[in-house]
Amino acid sequence: MLIVSAAARFAVQTGPAIAAISETSKDDATEGAPLQDGLLSALQDRERALSQRETALGQRLAAIEEAEAALQEKLAELSAAEEALLSTIAMAETAASTDIAQLTTVYENMKPKEAAALFSEMSPDFAAGFLALMRPDTAAAIMTELDPIDAYAFSVVLAGRNADEASR
Repeated sequence: MLIVSAAARFAVQTGPAIAAISETSKDDATEGAPLQDGLLSALQDRERALSQRETALGQRLAAIEEAEAALQEKLAELSAAEEALLSTIAMAETAASTDIAQLTTVYENMKPKEAAALFSEMSPDFAAGFLALMRPDTAAAIMTELDPIDAYAFSVVLAGRNADEASR
């Protein structure tokens, strides 16, 4: 009887217990589904955000590389322009030196009295520059034909130039 009683109890109580277990499993499954769906959705959102960020970074990198290439091109253009400018300056300096040397030769070949008349009309700095480039005997002949005040002014400028060069 003991066995029959146990079997009867087992049969009567097993059905509701199994039903309760399967309901609990269903509840757990339905409760876990929103959690899994929320986690999946969050991961997908994060993946989309990372993908957008990666795209934006790729675009920025491309823009930086493009700007860098443009900068290199501009630097090359500036370098070429600088070389052309230096060449032009050198040519101008050579031309100016040639012109001044030629004009100095013209003044040296003039009669001292005629050259002195021209020099007296020049500013002391300008005239002293020509006198400094002339042969000493020719410069002396012109200086003797100048008004003493002009000759003194030219001498002061020449002495000041020599003093500046000596102090260097």
